[in-house]
Amino acid sequence: MTDLAAIVRERIRSVPDFPKKGVMFRDITPLLNDGEAFARVVRFYTERYRDKGITRVVSIESRGFILGSILAYNLGAGFIPVRKPGKLPFSTIRESYSLEYGEDTLEMHMDALGKGDVTLIVDDLLATGGTANATVNLVERCGATVLELSFLIELSFLGGRKALGTRPVFALVDYKNEL
Repeated sequence: MTDLAAIVRERIRSVPDFPKKGVMFRDITPLLNDGEAFARVVRFYTERYRDKGITRVVSIESRGFILGSILAYNLGAGFIPVRKPGKLPFSTIRESYSLEYGEDTLEMHMDALGKGDVTLIVDDLLATGGTANATVNLVERCGATVLELSFLIELSFLGGRKALGTRPVFALVDYKNEL
């Protein structure tokens, strides 16, 4: 995995002051553009979660959809999108969470999950844990269980794991103290 983490890190573009001043955006599009490297990532995650009994992959808008949908397909699991309000066409449940300067909300179709579903939550990046924690709350409100939360990138200096409590978290690449 160390080699793969290094390959992924090399293909993450750092964009300063995006989407606002003081933020260092971690852009995964160079990784997605490298067919061989992206295929290795997909194979790694598929093998990591194969035979774990996952029935649904829950992914957070929007970059999480890229890896999440491929994993769902490879694992023979359903794919569940979690989106910003007003983007899903059927009845939804919603979960609000705090941001540094306000509040945001996520939604999921109310019939997407049920008791007995074993889920993997997938997103591209774990920062403060707000969106991931809101997604866990949506999943658990439906009676499903969370096997693990899985990310390509973790910004561990922002404390996202702490916000998720004792839930299992995996990230391939960690930026420990880099803004």
